Amino acid sequence: MTTDTPARLLTLLSLLQTPREWPGGELADRLGVSRRTVRRDIDRLRELGYPVQASMGADGGYRLVAGKAMPPLVLDDEEAVAIAVGLRAGAGHAVEGVEEASVRALAKLEQVLPSRLRHRVSTLQAATTPLTSGDGASIAPETLTVMAASVAGQERLRFAYRAGDGAGSRRLVEPYRLVSTGRRWYLVAYDLDRGDWRTFRVDRVSEPFATGARFAPRELPTGSAAEYLRQSMWRRQESYEFVVTFAASAEVVGARLPGWLGVPEAVGASQCRLRGSTSDPVDWMGVRLAMVGCEFVVESPGELAAAVRELGGRLSRAGASASGGEAGDACGGPLG
Repeated sequence: MTTDTPARLLTLLSLLQTPREWPGGELADRLGVSRRTVRRDIDRLRELGYPVQASMGADGGYRLVAGKAMPPLVLDDEEAVAIAVGLRAGAGHAVEGVEEASVRALAKLEQVLPSRLRHRVSTLQAATTPLTSGDGASIAPETLTVMAASVAGQERLRFAYRAGDGAGSRRLVEPYRLVSTGRRWYLVAYDLDRGDWRTFRVDRVSEPFATGARFAPRELPTGSAAEYLRQSMWRRQESYEFVVTFAASAEVVGARLPGWLGVPEAVGASQCRLRGSTSDPVDWMGVRLAMVGCEFVVESPGELAAAVRELGGRLSRAGASASGGEAGDACGGPLG
C-alpha cells in the first residue's frame, strides 16, 4: 500500500497518462488503496490542472484527456530513455523540421535525467548508426544541449572553433539563438573578442562549456536570428539562381529534392519547373539533379547546364563498356 500521498499521486498520474481508461477498482488495486481514496486523489489531480475525465458505470472509469494547458508530464524510465534517444538522433543530424524547440526539450530532459538513465541513453546512441542523406554534418547532441542551455540561461559560452579553411581558434561569446537550416545548425552569437555579431556552424564547434557568467542580451541588428543568418550566408557565399524543367510531376520531384531548393510548379500533366537559388557548386548541383531519377533540362544558368553536360559525358564514358539494354525512365517520359 502506498501511504505517501505525493508518491501515490505521481504513480496514479503515470498510470493515467497511458492512453486507456482505467476502472476505479483496478486503480485501487494498483495503488493498494480504497476506491474512495482513488476518487479523492483524482480530485487532487484536477485541482493541479490535470483534466481527468470520469465515466459512469458499475465500476466507473478514469482517463486523462487533452486540456487547455499542458500540465507537468510524468515519464517512466523506458519512456524517458526513448524520448531522449529520439531527440538526440534528430537534433544531432539537423533533420528538416526539427527546430530549436526540440533542442531546448532535449536540454531540459537531460538536465533532470538520473545518471543511470543518461548512461543508458549514451550507450544506446553509441550502438546505433543512422542512415542520413549526406546533406548535413552530424553533431554531438551534447554540443547542442550545452549551447541551448547557455542561450536559455543567458550565460557566456566558450568553445573551440574550426573555420572553413581549417584554421582553429578559441571563442568567448554571448549566445543569442540556435538556428536550423534543415541541413545544418548555426549559432548566432555576439563574439566578445571581436566585438561584433558572428554566426558559427555548430558542426565545427568542439569543447563547448558555459562559463557561468551571465549577460544582458544585446539587440541583434536584424531583429531576427534567422534573418541575420540568411544575410550572413548571403555575404559569405556567392549564390546563383537556376531554372530546371523535369519530366515528372511536381509531387515526385518535390519528394526527391530538399525543400530549401524551392517548390516545383506543375507544367502540363507530366512536367514541372523548379526555380530557386543555391550556393552549392554547380558540379554537385548537377549530381543532385541527376539523383531525382528522371529526365530534366537545365534552362539556366549556363554554368550549371555545362556542368550537367560534362557529368553526362563522364557517366556515358564510364558505362560505354558495360553490357545490357537501355534503361527506361523511372518517373516520366522524355521532355518535349
